[in-house]
Amino acid sequence: MDQQKNINVVTLMLTAVAGYCDTVTFVSGDTIFSAHVTGNFIVFAYQMVSGGGIDAWIKLITFPVFIIAVITGGWMASRSKQDNKILLFEAILLIAAGILSVFFYIKGDENIVMYAVVMLVVFALGLQNAFGKLFSKATHGPTTMMTGNVTQASLDIGTLITNKFKGTDALISFKKQLITISGFLAGCVSGAFAGMQFGLAAVLLAGISMLFCYILSCRE
Repeated sequence: MDQQKNINVVTLMLTAVAGYCDTVTFVSGDTIFSAHVTGNFIVFAYQMVSGGGIDAWIKLITFPVFIIAVITGGWMASRSKQDNKILLFEAILLIAAGILSVFFYIKGDENIVMYAVVMLVVFALGLQNAFGKLFSKATHGPTTMMTGNVTQASLDIGTLITNKFKGTDALISFKKQLITISGFLAGCVSGAFAGMQFGLAAVLLAGISMLFCYILSCRE
């Protein structure tokens, strides 16, 4: 039971961090998605047909950064006996991105640093994507994109309705998906507010949260 509670909390924290970072970088980092990077295809395409310049092409840099991050996460997992070391590295990167943003915001040096901070966040969330694929049993499902979770929740609702809400497995699955979806949504809402108020410096809070998540995952 204690292990199940830990998985619930770890899932909730990971989804919240992903939704938070995704929204912060979109709001304050030139409309770049850091967790759900395929969304950057859409932003790139829109900016291109709207006469966008270098800012549009920078969106595509997120893909090699993401790919390198996932490869790095796989390498770390193969080298370390502790699965959650990937989460610790993610936390360090997010904290570094937050501190870098705070420092250069004070100095008034924004453009290059802004993109550097965003790419650090993309790399960090790439690690989280790798963690989710490599250690799927550590969470209730994908923590950085919700399409699959919403699909599963919808299937569970359909099963429950068909079986007149007597399907225990479907109910358990639905509760798990509810944790992932609500965590991501809460992260998005708080990320929108924090991004508007504090800019990319708000990523620092995500890094601190990831440290707690890492500590909690060590207890599993």
